[in-house]
Amino acid sequence: MAGWGQDSLRRATWLAFVVPAALLGGAYVSQYGFGLYPCEMCWWQRWPHFAALPLAGLALVLPRMARPLTLLAALAILVSGLIGAFHAGVEYGWWEGVTTCTGAPAAIAGDPLAGILAAPLVRCDQVQWELLGISLAGFNFLFSTAGALAVLALLRRSAKAGA
Repeated sequence: MAGWGQDSLRRATWLAFVVPAALLGGAYVSQYGFGLYPCEMCWWQRWPHFAALPLAGLALVLPRMARPLTLLAALAILVSGLIGAFHAGVEYGWWEGVTTCTGAPAAIAGDPLAGILAAPLVRCDQVQWELLGISLAGFNFLFSTAGALAVLALLRRSAKAGA
């Protein structure tokens, strides 16, 4: 039975690594490949994924610490999902969000001022892209929350099996 627990723990750890890696990868492809620059709240959603990646990576190489590190990674992923839910609500006008806007970083021939002036203004309350009525923030909420809950379920299964 311990084999089942170890297998669930291993799956949880890999999932805790793959979910933020895939979501950050998608964010950077949309940013640099399609010009969808992040607003302030988009960045807020990325930070927990930045934290989850090394936590899950350490869990993969430190088996004795796998459970607590994977749990921390799952919680970070869940935080990103909750921020995504808040951001989606701001985009859909359900509630008010931050009042500041951000611009995309741009360096123009080493002139920081020219880069700032040339950067596009990105508003947190406007949807830049959507599919089936769901914005990128909404998709982050769905994928991050589902991923975090799956990791937590696998961790619980591994604990019950005695891993």
